[in-house]
Amino acid sequence: MATPSPSNAATLPPLVVILGPTASGKSALAISLAESLNGEILICDSTQIYRYFDIGTAKVPVAAQRNIPHHLVDLTEPQEVFTAGDYRRRAEEVLAAVRLRKKLPIVVAGTGLYLRALLEGLSEAPARSEALRERLRRKSTQRGPKHLHRILARLDSEAAARIASRDTPKIIRAIELRILVGKSVGEIHRAGRTALEGYEVRKIGLLPSRQALYARIDARVESMLAAGWLDEVRQLIARGVPVDAKPFQFIGYSDLRAHFEGRLALPDAVAQIQQATRRFAKRQLTWFRKEPNVTWLNNFGDDPTTVSAAIESLR
Repeated sequence: MATPSPSNAATLPPLVVILGPTASGKSALAISLAESLNGEILICDSTQIYRYFDIGTAKVPVAAQRNIPHHLVDLTEPQEVFTAGDYRRRAEEVLAAVRLRKKLPIVVAGTGLYLRALLEGLSEAPARSEALRERLRRKSTQRGPKHLHRILARLDSEAAARIASRDTPKIIRAIELRILVGKSVGEIHRAGRTALEGYEVRKIGLLPSRQALYARIDARVESMLAAGWLDEVRQLIARGVPVDAKPFQFIGYSDLRAHFEGRLALPDAVAQIQQATRRFAKRQLTWFRKEPNVTWLNNFGDDPTTVSAAIESLR
């Protein structure tokens, strides 16, 4: 994203971005900032766009939102396709409305690609090859998703480093792009971007210690289960959400579905969810550490000292 020159930066309205790994307290910090600075919150998360998948995606319950508007959640049905480009278009509409209300937009970013799409833009992706995709799906079925991930690591190590070995749709798309276009996902995304204009972007990153973060992740998984995550998955199955719908591949949902289908004992499912979430947090940090111009705060977002430091940095 182009950095505003000193002569005009002060004339641009601010846009605050809070980024960091899962369970670091981004939502709590955003709510505190919105209360103090007359703001509204824009969620930047590729899991929270889907309706009905609530607890496991860590959507903030209405009762906990403290009357702060939360935008860009529940945008689409579980079986529908929703891209980073779709997110950019919807976010621009929300930003325009927030500006008219003279409120401070606060973006809570858990998905690095969506944040990149919003701030820097994405190039137009090439057409898909259903024949190639079907061959790759068969390979995944025959030899497991980790086999595809190893293929991706040879073709595009950058993409393999940020895509989980269990995320078969993203792995297939990355392999497809490499084969069809001859370029990595990163090269394609860096070409032909249209950056967001008209805002002074201020980024705040949360970076608690790894030990404390992992302990909080493990505890949060337990609290999600106590809040009714199992019942939510049971209701999704009863609703008839297709097993191949993308949200059922999210961390936790696939494990809990396996539990209901008798393929995984609950304690094993919980352990797998905690481990997968810790790995996901590590990948998020790898991505976000590459973000330029971030003010990093070495604590959780719900800590009062973090809130004070964030407000001071914005001043």
